[in-house]
Parts: sequence; C-alpha cells; structure tokens
Amino acid sequence: MAARVFHLLPAHPYRIGMAATTHTVSNQVPPLVDYDVFAADRALTEAVERHLAPELLAGARDELGELGRSAGSAQVQRWGAQANEYPPKLRTHDRYGHRIDEVEFHPAWHRLLGHAVTAGLTDAWGRPGGHVRRAAGFLVWTQPEGGHGCPLSMTHAAVPALRTDPALAAEWEPRLTSWVYEDGLRPPAQKAGVLFGMGMTEKQGGSDVRANTTRAEPLSADGEYLLTGHKWFCSAPMSDGFLVLAQAPGGLTCFLLPRVLPDGTRNAFAIQRLKDKLGNRSNASSEVEFDGTWARRVGEEGRGVRTIIEMVAATRLDCVLGSAALMRQAVAQAIHHCTYRSAFGGVLIEKPLMRNVLADLALESEAATVLALRLAAAYDADTETERAFLRIAVPTAKYWVTKRCTPLAGEALECLGGNGYVEESGMPRLLREAPLNSIWEGSGNVQALDVLRALQREPQALNAFLQEVGRARGADHRLDGAIKDMLTELADLNGIEARARRLVERMALVLQGSLLVRWAPPEVADAFCASRLGGDWGSAFGTLPHSLDLASIVERARPVAP
Repeated sequence: MAARVFHLLPAHPYRIGMAATTHTVSNQVPPLVDYDVFAADRALTEAVERHLAPELLAGARDELGELGRSAGSAQVQRWGAQANEYPPKLRTHDRYGHRIDEVEFHPAWHRLLGHAVTAGLTDAWGRPGGHVRRAAGFLVWTQPEGGHGCPLSMTHAAVPALRTDPALAAEWEPRLTSWVYEDGLRPPAQKAGVLFGMGMTEKQGGSDVRANTTRAEPLSADGEYLLTGHKWFCSAPMSDGFLVLAQAPGGLTCFLLPRVLPDGTRNAFAIQRLKDKLGNRSNASSEVEFDGTWARRVGEEGRGVRTIIEMVAATRLDCVLGSAALMRQAVAQAIHHCTYRSAFGGVLIEKPLMRNVLADLALESEAATVLALRLAAAYDADTETERAFLRIAVPTAKYWVTKRCTPLAGEALECLGGNGYVEESGMPRLLREAPLNSIWEGSGNVQALDVLRALQREPQALNAFLQEVGRARGADHRLDGAIKDMLTELADLNGIEARARRLVERMALVLQGSLLVRWAPPEVADAFCASRLGGDWGSAFGTLPHSLDLASIVERARPVAP
C-alpha cells in the first residue's frame, strides 16, 4: 500500500483572531478569598458579644479575628481542597511484613488540624467563656474544610467523660486541652498534646450500642482489662486514645484505650479498612479489631452509656456547629456569586426572585448560628437550669439544624447554576459533606426518641425549655401561636412515638423563633416568624412573603466585613 502524504495547511489569520475572541473572559465572579470569616458573619459576631462577659470580649475578638482571617485566606482554602483531593491512606504493614496499622494524611490535613489545636479548639472546659469562644472558633475554622473537625470534636468532648474518674482526668485532661499539636504515635507521656477518637458502634447494632458484643476481661490490676471484638465505625484511628464501649462482667462499660502503651509498644489495634464515604473524605473513618487490647475502665462497670453520654452530648453540639458552619459557607458563596454575576439585564442579587431565595437561605443559616451559640453559652453557665435545658435542647437542635443543612447546601449550589455543579467551585464538597452531621452521633430518629425520653423522665428539662421559650412570649403573635400549638402537641400522648419527628421539629422552630425575636434585627425575626411559624411559606427555599424586607436580610448576610 502506498504511503499517504499529509500536507499541513498554514494557519489562517482569521481563525487565530476568532480563537482569541472566543476566549475573552467576562461576567465571571471573583473568588471569595482573603476575607475575615468571623468579622463578615454578623449573626456570629453579635452572638459572641451577647454571650461573653465584657472583660472577655477584647481577647475573644483578637483570637477569632486571627482565625477568621486565616480561614478566609487563599492558603487555607487550598489546604482544604488538598486534604480532600488526597484523602488518607491506610498502611496495615511495613515493608518487612510487620503490622503497623497507620494512616497517612496529606500535609494539608496536618496544617489544618495543627492550626485548629494551636487556636484552642480543643480547650473549652477550663477557661472563662471557653465554650462560646471555642464554638465560634469551630464554626469559623471548619468552613474551609469540615473533615478535620472530627478529631477536634472528640478530643474536646472526651473531657467530661474522663472526669468521672479523677485519676484519669488528672492524667489526660492537660494533654487533651493542650494548645500544642503533635502528630505521630508515641507514648502519651512523651507528648505535649494528644487527640482522642471514639469507638461505639458495631456491625450488628449501629446506634443500638447495648447490642455490642466486644468483650472486656478484667486483669488482676484494678481497672485494667483486655478487650476482644470489633468496631464498625471508629473515628480518627490515628488518635492517641479512644473511648470505647465493651461488655464487662458487670455489663456495658466505658473504657479508655491508648494506641501506644506506656512502655512504647503498640496496643493491639488492627485497622481493617477505611470507609469509602460520600463526603468527609479528608477524615479517616475506620473499622477496627481488638484482640487482647489493653484498656482502662472509665466509670463503673455496667454504666458505660451513662459515662460516655456527656461526650455524646458535646459531640452532638459540634454536629450543630458543624452544620451551621457549612450552612454559613454555602450562603456566603451563594450571595457572593449573586453580588457579581449578571443575567437577564442586571445583577442577580437585585432580581426579586433570586433575592427571595438568598434571604430564605440567610434566615436558615442565622437561625442555626444563633441556636448553636445559645447552647454553647448554656455549657459555660453550667447551672442546674442550663444543664436541664441542654438535655432537651441539644438533641432537638441536632435533629433539626443538621437535617436542614442538606437542602440548604443544594439550593445554595443552584444559585451558582452550572458553575456550582463544577468541583472547582467548592460547592459539591459542601453538598457531599452536608448529610454527615445528621447521621453522626445518632440519626434523626435517635435524636427524636432521645427528646421523648427526656420529656418523659426529666420534667425539669421540659420546664427549662419552656422557660427559655417563654422569654419571648408576647413579642410576636405568630410565635405565641406556635408556642400554644407546641404545648397542645406535648399534652397529647396518643401515638407520641410516631409523632416524635413532628413534635421535635416544632420545638426546634419555636426555640429558634424565640431566640431571633429576642436578639435578631426586626426584619430577620419578622421573616422567620412569618414563614417558619406563621405558615406563610412554600415547600422550597425562595418562597418567603414578597412584602418582607428581603433586601436587608440578604445584605446582612453578605460576606463583607463591616
């Protein structure tokens, strides 16, 4: 066959000109970068000022301002993208065949986690206003990347559980609350700061932890046991220690399980695999096996759930904070995009229908932030009434705020149109992350049933909740009507379990409405009460009454520091 000869035609100058013309970039939105995430969030800054004592405000503003500027920087946003683009890898064995069970993280993960620890995000329990300051910092810092919030949350939340054993608390609490980040597996006594994880659920039980089959066999030394069994979800497997549940001779019991023993040897802690998750990909969630694994008892035998419940409550509040952070970032991105993007003859933010959508999203975000910081303030107050209030308010908020996160993230993504569906926008990562907090630490039904238990067994909790809501009675007729309807629901015990979600939703909305009526600008409170409590609302975002002051609501939420 004769060889073919191809002749290359010279490039046509007209074609070159056309190519250059078609690549002119216009009407594209500048990135939301190099801004102060804290100062630009009016709902959050006002909540910090409201809940902190005056003498603490200057220091808190300095801390949160530094954190906010870092969170809004191009560098930290790059870290967040890298930590998810290069997820953790499991190394079960070294090159010689020795079992090592280590998880390797991208350097960006360590930078994010290290900055968070050195900003005090694991230290709340021992300093004035510690919970409000940490909650605000957690809400700010997890906006560029949410996955590393998991070890931060569990390290912070382990403190109250360990305090049931003063000796353990004295040994571990200074390291848990340290502002020093040290990665790598070494004996805890050789580290200035440590991180904690948790192992509760098993294959056969999930949230029903009383179905756990992991065995704990006591040793001759008091409080020491060997554990044998598995954990279906063990978070942050490279942590220095874990609180786990296992069946001791006296029943389900809480244990402290270190990764490295005091003599420097590795504890028996076999990581079988890392979970391939929908989102939260920067964070390692694992399945682990215990086989003669050494642990120390925390609390009494048979009281494992009661011992670890304070840790669960604290991590549930972090679920609310994490969802509020994600919602705030999604809303900030949507409003920022619509501020600069033009369509159909004008800037999107000035279009009445888009303004309605943005205002609706902003209401949801502000309500979540105000509620989350109120719960943090209750932890700081630490009175009998506030502790009773938290018993109902935490699972109520966890149920509702985390459940509202996914539809909000989806609607915010849609505000960017096709640009929002592209991975580079960052919006798909927010959407994938959104369902996590609704599932972690007990999904919706678990929270709703927990509220029912509190209502039935702890009348002081309901009294504290009603006292909080009652502080806003008489300020808005729609709120008053919603409170009356809620009381009617509470008085009707017929089919109460099947109605639990409906009841808890109503309680959450009434609580949010009461807080906004007391503390938010009139246009925000009015719009929330009209839509969420007064029934003047559709089934999707963007269906607020058109007569409301929507422009002021959107402007308040715009991510520009005042």
